[in-house]
Amino acid sequence: MSKKELKRYKVIEQLIQGFITGGEAAELLGLSTRQVYRLKKRVLEEGETGIIHKNRGRKPAHALPDETKQNILALLSSDRYRNCNDHHFAELLAKYEGIRVSPSTVRRIRCEAKMKPKRKRRPPKAHRPRERKPQAGMLVQMDASPHHWLEERSQPFSLHAAIDDATGKIVGAVFRPQEDTAGYFMITRQMIENEGIPMSIYSDRHNIFRSPKEEQTIEQELAGEPIALSQFGQALKELGVTHIKATTPQAKGRIERLFETLQDRWVVELRLRNVNTLEEANRILPELIEDYNQKFAVEPRDPESAFVPLEPGQLLDLILCYRDERTLGPGETISYQGKTYKIHTTDPNQTIPLKTRVEVRQTLDGELFIWYKGKSYPLQETAKPQRQTVPEQKKASSEKKSHKPAANHPWRQYKHPITSRISQRA
Repeated sequence: MSKKELKRYKVIEQLIQGFITGGEAAELLGLSTRQVYRLKKRVLEEGETGIIHKNRGRKPAHALPDETKQNILALLSSDRYRNCNDHHFAELLAKYEGIRVSPSTVRRIRCEAKMKPKRKRRPPKAHRPRERKPQAGMLVQMDASPHHWLEERSQPFSLHAAIDDATGKIVGAVFRPQEDTAGYFMITRQMIENEGIPMSIYSDRHNIFRSPKEEQTIEQELAGEPIALSQFGQALKELGVTHIKATTPQAKGRIERLFETLQDRWVVELRLRNVNTLEEANRILPELIEDYNQKFAVEPRDPESAFVPLEPGQLLDLILCYRDERTLGPGETISYQGKTYKIHTTDPNQTIPLKTRVEVRQTLDGELFIWYKGKSYPLQETAKPQRQTVPEQKKASSEKKSHKPAANHPWRQYKHPITSRISQRA
């Protein structure tokens, strides 16, 4: 008998002996008068056992069968579902095993088996979170996460991702061998094609996002020289997107928490789908993104979207690309990466003056264009002009040769007076 039940029995005993009234007993036990008289009747009929609840020791009808518990425990400790948290494991059980249980049930079974959780629970830290933007497209956070996404089946590679601040929706993601400009170009293209152009993009201060020459001297500022931009920064400027660079990881906490969630879940998801290469991971990526957005994305406070479509005439291939500058040579040719290229056009009126400084744009597919006054000119590789080889002419030696007088030279006939006297004496 528990302490609570013992107290009830003593009060009911006093009621039976007439020391207290039914109302006083109800007040002492915190029960209704009707319930007190029910307890009194059961004690008179059954004695002390009348106080004990009738379901004690009886297995509930909705209790999980022991066989199912053992099955869940075996799956939880198997290699197939290793490193799963309780919530994710409950979802995977319903999806792949047909076992529908709550995360709390999974946790209770794990605790009974004295299995440690994947991650130790830490007390929440007090911080002042920044409110979400009210509209989708007002702010998009970008970053990359190098990780062993395929565990021991492959080398680690980087996941490039972009998340909308208002909805928490993944608007672009791609796996790349390492963090690079091409990866950010790819997720930006996905975002623009599926959602539109955002108002601003939030990133860290990696050299992909900022030029090493962006710091200006006082003289440059006074002269009004433009700030140097990276390849990605130039693309955002042309799209009209405001670029914000964070100074701390905490400032872009939404994308940082996204990677924590994806590293926790997608490693297991890729294992269950038998993905072994980076290419296979990219093929399955749209399915993973859709599943994440259905579970975790939220509705914005303002249903109107801040994403805007591309303007007529804007080509993503020529915006999300690599840029460089060259001087146009004779025959409308340029030299680029050790090769010679010529403007390939059928319109004779489309000409560019000789020795003009032009911008060369290389798309992600490797195609080359000249960008001049808002127009693109395709380039075609051409053979380098062969220079005529001039035979080498031997230059006359600058060294002076010693001159040896002839035997009958007058100089040889000359006899010095001192020398002749010495010879006579001898």
